[in-house]
Amino acid sequence: MTQETMIRPFDPNGIERGADGIARYRDRPRTVIEMLRTTVERGPQTEAVVEIGGPSVTYQQLWDRAACVAGGLHAAGISAGDRVAIRLANGVDWVVAFFGGLMAGAVIVPVNTRFAEQEVAYVVEDAGARFVFRPGEALPDGSPFVLETGAPDDLAALFYTSGTTGFPKGAMMTHLNFLSNTESARRVVGLPTDGRELRNLVSVPLFHVTGCNSQLLPTSELGGTTVIMPAFDVQTFLRAIRDARINVLTSVPAVYWFAMQQPNFNDFDMRGVRWLGYGGAPIAPALVHQIMERFPNARVGNGFGLTETSSISTYLPHAYAVEHAESVGFAAPVVDLDVLEPDPESGVGELLVRGPNVVGGYWNKPQATAEAFVNGWLHTGDLGRIDSMGLTHIVDRKKDMINRGGENVYCVEVENALAAHPAVFEVAVVGVADAMMGEKVGAVVVPVPGRVLEPAEIVAFARAHLADFKVPQYVVVRRELLPRNPGGKVLKPLLRTQTEWGRPVR
Repeated sequence: MTQETMIRPFDPNGIERGADGIARYRDRPRTVIEMLRTTVERGPQTEAVVEIGGPSVTYQQLWDRAACVAGGLHAAGISAGDRVAIRLANGVDWVVAFFGGLMAGAVIVPVNTRFAEQEVAYVVEDAGARFVFRPGEALPDGSPFVLETGAPDDLAALFYTSGTTGFPKGAMMTHLNFLSNTESARRVVGLPTDGRELRNLVSVPLFHVTGCNSQLLPTSELGGTTVIMPAFDVQTFLRAIRDARINVLTSVPAVYWFAMQQPNFNDFDMRGVRWLGYGGAPIAPALVHQIMERFPNARVGNGFGLTETSSISTYLPHAYAVEHAESVGFAAPVVDLDVLEPDPESGVGELLVRGPNVVGGYWNKPQATAEAFVNGWLHTGDLGRIDSMGLTHIVDRKKDMINRGGENVYCVEVENALAAHPAVFEVAVVGVADAMMGEKVGAVVVPVPGRVLEPAEIVAFARAHLADFKVPQYVVVRRELLPRNPGGKVLKPLLRTQTEWGRPVR
């Protein structure tokens, strides 16, 4: 199948390709604030943001409160281009601070609320933040002020990467990046252009691009309601779906599995959920089937992206969700994909991404920027392949690939295979140092609650589904959940230091 005949399931209208080769959406707002103003004018009394167990605001109230925050920042000497950091927990105040900072012309720096103080200090200092929104402190307040002279290419935010290796890096996000992702989110999920009936539950952190860029902002542009959980709790999650009349959900596969295992799950009517997205971890076809059965009216889909792509790069829509569960889907409408130096046999190489959603580089990191952003293409560090249909398959992180005596073993491929075992809840695969082979394959498995798993059972299952050199030789079964960052990625360096591998499994 040629590039021209690959399946392209998303709306292609209103897109033009520039002289630089990058495709862009036409007729988009110039800035996030222009986008919000349009929504306010269209439905000022529509409920904009609801905090579970807390306050709610209409779009007019959100605009007015944010403008007063901007006025307070302006009076405090914050001007266009100054960085302001948000250390607040999920909630209405976070959203008001975000829009208020942008109204002041500032660059928003969302801070991971799970960071230790030393890590927070690094982010605030690296960004050169001149103001910090802190928990327990009142938001700035002043005469309403809105700076509306911004341009699409103006720097709008620094989203710091999760720092799975080394110090986090500030991805420099423009208004164009934000608004390109917002439109992609609408198109790939299939949300209506008139979104006043949308009620989107944010159960992930707003300091992460999934919560902010692919939930809060698309819902805000479409005029729907963003319902925010201050912290995740599975019973609160279930009650919110029912009580807040949620029809849009996004989370990691484990959350859906955990929710569906609750003894009282059937007490909650899930027929109102119409769009359900997942990502961030492998998902077994059986779990996709189960989600479809338990959320019977939902169109499901698997999303993939990075902080550096402002969130969405690819999406696997409902029609392909079961048959191609191992794939992360097709390129978003304005996204170009390529594979660097693909292996002649497997087609696997480093995944490259180009598009208006790709950030301009890393703040204060010229060398890292030069290494990752080359001739308009982002070198993602993910190893993958693109099949003849145009489906993208992520097989590993470049730094996580296991070299077993000269044979390349892709961790994600092994994880996908093991995740299909009915008693496996979570699994992570890493390299285990070996004097003769260099590395051998190790798997850390978390069983389904109430189930007993033996390492030998995992190895036998792997042998039935994988080539012999990919079968884990070390298997550790643990009851604790795998350590993850707020974006859902397993912290493999931490896992390696925590795990005592013992003897190889025969």
